[in-house]
Amino acid sequence: MTTTEIAERLVALSRENKYEQAQKELYSEDAVSIEPEGSPGMTTVKGLDKIVEKGNHFQAMIEEFHGQELSDPVVAGNYFSISLTMDITFKGMGRVPMEEIALYKVADGKIVSEQFFYEVAPAQ
Repeated sequence: MTTTEIAERLVALSRENKYEQAQKELYSEDAVSIEPEGSPGMTTVKGLDKIVEKGNHFQAMIEEFHGQELSDPVVAGNYFSISLTMDITFKGMGRVPMEEIALYKVADGKIVSEQFFYEVAPAQ
């Protein structure tokens, strides 16, 4: 698959909340997932199994999911980015509107890295 095909497939699956399917289908076995420093409950991990586990951990943190919007991907060479907004009530944290940019790198027809950019609220 080309970078554009991978980007479009990831967005399509993500819009259907099929994140784990997208990871297993589109990610390299040794992909890396990078979170901003100080992210609550989320860490940087390496390996598809760890990325799937991280996604499941994120889902377990959610009390109620109110909605999301994903932009169409912007592709440049082996990279693409997506803008994502989510409205989530987290267990013990309340309702949190989230806005982020996700940047992906593709090599050999698979996603080899994802990096998320968002504001991390200071601890209270």
